[in-house]
Amino acid sequence: MAAQNIRVVASNRRARRNYTILDTYEAGLVLLGSEVKSLREGKMELKDSYAHVQRGEAWLVGAHIAPYGFAREGGHDPERERKLLLHRGEIDRIAGTLAEKGLTLVPLQVYFKDGKAKVELGLARGKDTVDKRRTLRDREHQREIERATRRRS
Repeated sequence: MAAQNIRVVASNRRARRNYTILDTYEAGLVLLGSEVKSLREGKMELKDSYAHVQRGEAWLVGAHIAPYGFAREGGHDPERERKLLLHRGEIDRIAGTLAEKGLTLVPLQVYFKDGKAKVELGLARGKDTVDKRRTLRDREHQREIERATRRRS
């Protein structure tokens, strides 16, 4: 099998801090030409974006793709909703789990995989402040353990 060529364009670092990721999905993006050009330049923000299922289709909302400078007639709307390409079974499974209380579909990163724009979606449950502090404490504890084992060897 050939090695896959993956280049990350944008990642949502806040998502992993503010949410507990339960499951991940890879989806294609329906984009305009000027959006693809802008993505290749790395001009995308995922900060306040999310995805939802509406009438059997998945949509990415709130992702900002900066306008491409050389596009004709002004290019594209930077904040428009973009359709996500998923299999029917995946959409149905996601819609069923989103019906549960407190679950959200959050984009984790956007990347090019073999020349095609993809988004990694995470099915997530929001963390409260105590959980965030616990995660930071656990990470710091793990670092201290690694430092101690490095000193011994």
